[in-house]
Amino acid sequence: MNAIVELSDAHVVHKARSGGLFTRDRVYALTGADLSVAPGETVGVVGESGCGKSTLAKVLVGVVRPTSGTVSFQGRDLWSMPAAERRAAVGGSTGMIFQDPSTALNRRLPVRQILRDPLDVHDRGTKQQREDRVRELMSLVGLPRALADALPGQLSGGQRQRVAIARALALDPGLVVADEPTSALDVSVRAQILNLLLDLKERLGLALVFVSHDIQTVRRMSDRVITMYLGRIVEESPAAEVTERARHPYTRALFSATPGLLHPIDPIPLTGPVPSATRPPSGCPFRTRCWKADERCAADMPDFSVASSADHRFRCHHPVQEDESTRDLVRQSHPTEPS
Repeated sequence: MNAIVELSDAHVVHKARSGGLFTRDRVYALTGADLSVAPGETVGVVGESGCGKSTLAKVLVGVVRPTSGTVSFQGRDLWSMPAAERRAAVGGSTGMIFQDPSTALNRRLPVRQILRDPLDVHDRGTKQQREDRVRELMSLVGLPRALADALPGQLSGGQRQRVAIARALALDPGLVVADEPTSALDVSVRAQILNLLLDLKERLGLALVFVSHDIQTVRRMSDRVITMYLGRIVEESPAAEVTERARHPYTRALFSATPGLLHPIDPIPLTGPVPSATRPPSGCPFRTRCWKADERCAADMPDFSVASSADHRFRCHHPVQEDESTRDLVRQSHPTEPS
C-alpha cells in the first residue's frame, strides 16, 4: 500500500543563540529520520520531552522544512513542489491537532468562523455548502449547534479541543497528526477526547500520527509505535510487542515506568538527564544513560536491525532479547542489589 507521507533521512538542525553575541549553537532537533505512514493506520510516537516528537510531527505535515533529506507526500517530493501547489496538497490532505486548544484557536473568532476558515482559504464549495459543512463538523465531534456563535473563551477545555479536532477535519484529510492532544486537559476529559479520535479514525478511515508522553495510551491506540531519543528514531515496533518484546533498552525503560496494576514492578532506572541536543554524545545518544553501554556504543551509532518480525526494527549494539522479562532487566540495571 502506498504511503500517504514518507520521510527519508530527514534532518532538522536549528540555530540557537549561545553565550556569545555573534555565535550560534546548532540544535539537532531531528536526525536521520526514516518513517512512512500508510492510509488508515495509527502510528504512535513516544519519548521524553525534547526528544524530537513535535519536530517529527511538524515535518510530516509540512510545517517544518527539513534541513536535509526528503519528505514524500502521496509519492511526490513535498519540498520540490511550487509553494502554492505544496500548500494546496498538504493543506487539503492533512490536519494537525495541537497540544493546547487555548492557544491553537483564535480567541476573537466564533466557532463557526474557526471551522469555516480552512474552507474559505482553500475555496471549498459554495457559501451554503460551507455553512452546511460547519454544522456537519460540529455534529461529527459532538458539539451542540448552539455553540456555533460562542468564542473559545466561553468553552470548556474539552469543547475547545473538539473545535480543534473539527477544524483539523474540515477539508476531509487523509492524514491527521495529533501532537499531545490531551496533555492540557483535565484527566476526566482525556478519555472522552481519545475515544473521539479513535471513533473518527475508524469512521473516516484516517491515518493518524499520535504523539504523546502517555505511553500506555499510545500503545492502546496505535498499530505501530515509534520510540524517539534525542532526535533519533531508535525503535519501531508493532504496538502489541512494544511492552514486553521491545528490543531497545530505552523503550523497555519507558514502558517499565508505567506498569500494569496486576503485575507491578519497579521501573528500570534511567540515571541522569537527557543530553543536550546542541552537543549530543558520540555514537549512540542513549549510551550516557544505558546500563548496557560500552566502548563500541561510544564509537558508532548502530544501524537498524530487524527483529523476528519484519515490521519490528531497532538501533542498538546490545539489544534486549525478546524473551527477557522487564523484571530481569530491572535486576540487570541494579547489579549490586540482591535478586
